[in-house]
Amino acid sequence: MGIPFNDSWADYLRLFAVVDGDTVKCDGQNMRLLGEGVPFVSGIDTPEIGSHAKCIKERKLALIAKGRLKELLAERGLKVVFSGAVDKTPTQRPLVNIYRTNGEEIGKKLLNEGLARTWSPKRRNDWCD
Repeated sequence: MGIPFNDSWADYLRLFAVVDGDTVKCDGQNMRLLGEGVPFVSGIDTPEIGSHAKCIKERKLALIAKGRLKELLAERGLKVVFSGAVDKTPTQRPLVNIYRTNGEEIGKKLLNEGLARTWSPKRRNDWCD
């Protein structure tokens, strides 16, 4: 089920904020981007921001990814599709895909641009290498 964002949803879009490169907040709820992955099997990962970063390089990359996601979310006509699952963090973020009007999923766009990497539950990405 998708929530289409179009001109009639302009006020709702103002509540859409970027937390980091793979997390957005809408109406107070953090949501994790899947990049068309399968919940708990695959998805996307972006560098950690602020004090969660392991090095300065990761912190810088995180700001770039966050900025690009912000640009992408500024487009009109986005569609959010909830996977029906939430992540296993204490905040239980819903796992979502966000699609552009051309059908491209935003998380996959970040992967293709090198601003995200494939996420797997068995390994942590090292952004400092």
